[in-house]
Amino acid sequence: MTKETTIIFGIRAIIEAIESDSTINKIYLQKGLRGALFYELDKIIKEKKITTSLVPVEKLDRLSKNSNHQGAVAQISPIDFYDLERLIEDTLESDKIPLFLVLDQLSDVRNFGAIIRTAECTGVNGIIIQKNGSAPVNAETVKTSAGAAFKIPICKVDHIKDALYLLQAADIKTVAATEKTDDLVYDINFNQPIAIVMGSEDKGVNPSVLKMVDYKAKLPLLGEIASLNVSVACGAFLYETLRQRVIVNKK
Repeated sequence: MTKETTIIFGIRAIIEAIESDSTINKIYLQKGLRGALFYELDKIIKEKKITTSLVPVEKLDRLSKNSNHQGAVAQISPIDFYDLERLIEDTLESDKIPLFLVLDQLSDVRNFGAIIRTAECTGVNGIIIQKNGSAPVNAETVKTSAGAAFKIPICKVDHIKDALYLLQAADIKTVAATEKTDDLVYDINFNQPIAIVMGSEDKGVNPSVLKMVDYKAKLPLLGEIASLNVSVACGAFLYETLRQRVIVNKK
């Protein structure tokens, strides 16, 4: 299900949007904001663990294109997110080998959009992101994905480790893309139910996540540059998965 990207403003309007289960990408709050209604909003934000940012009033004026925002502006996601447990169940019931993509704290919306596009093209069953600290699904993400954000299920979880527990409980193997291994991506068997874990642009996969995964793999780098752009690396992993599955199915 999809909807247009929406900016809403006003404390009461945002409270009502949250209580109606609208998917909020981020809430921008004016620095130094006070008052009973603000504290009500702040309480709900903390309960729902919604990402917020404290900004000067000038930014709120620009975002809302209106000075009557009461010090609060929210961005509603242009897509509805899927429930991960339900998506795993539905995928296991299908006749295809499950393939999931887990993005650990990826923060750049253009990288996110490019990854969504490649994931849709390679038959990924679902993309999993963390509620806080991840790149939002906004208009720029949708544009960079060439509309693929409307075609592939995206799930939000409180913590990436929560997703790994669910995936592994369903006998879906997990492989992290990391330089902290001697195994190459070509050494991994992707022709089985699997979830690929990609890390953030600057830090890679979180060490606590690396301890949980079933496999670790890296791409060979023959030049002087020490790493690839995360969307390029993700594409290489996904197409190696596709290569292995296509070859096996042709035999």
